[in-house]
Amino acid sequence: MTLVYAVTPLLTWTLVGPIKFLINSARTRRWAFDLVGNGGFPSNHSAVVTSMATMIALREGISHPAFGVAVTLAVIVMIDANSLRQHVGKHAEHINALDAGRVEGKPLRERMGHTKIEICGGIVTGILIALAISRLLP
Repeated sequence: MTLVYAVTPLLTWTLVGPIKFLINSARTRRWAFDLVGNGGFPSNHSAVVTSMATMIALREGISHPAFGVAVTLAVIVMIDANSLRQHVGKHAEHINALDAGRVEGKPLRERMGHTKIEICGGIVTGILIALAISRLLP
């Protein structure tokens, strides 16, 4: 295994976080520190798993078993980001409504999952970062 397989997801995660922060800040027209975390454009998780699948495809080929594993993992992560985590956010919204005025402390975070557009943004970002890393680290 070469170092590129460890560097690619780490670098992708490191780059997408600030990109997401700047996009959220531009959308809200303020520094969006409170929006750091789950959700937002582009999907960090989708970018990371896509960058790894892309790097495997570039280095090993799409017929390599590792590519199949990477794509399977990527699909599971994206389905989870879109469906399960969005349901968690809806539950938080209802719990916050029930607890309004009765519970001391912070309400539960309601923005958890990703929309399909945010996931697609993560996919494109992950592919582009993997292509860039592949060119920089031949």
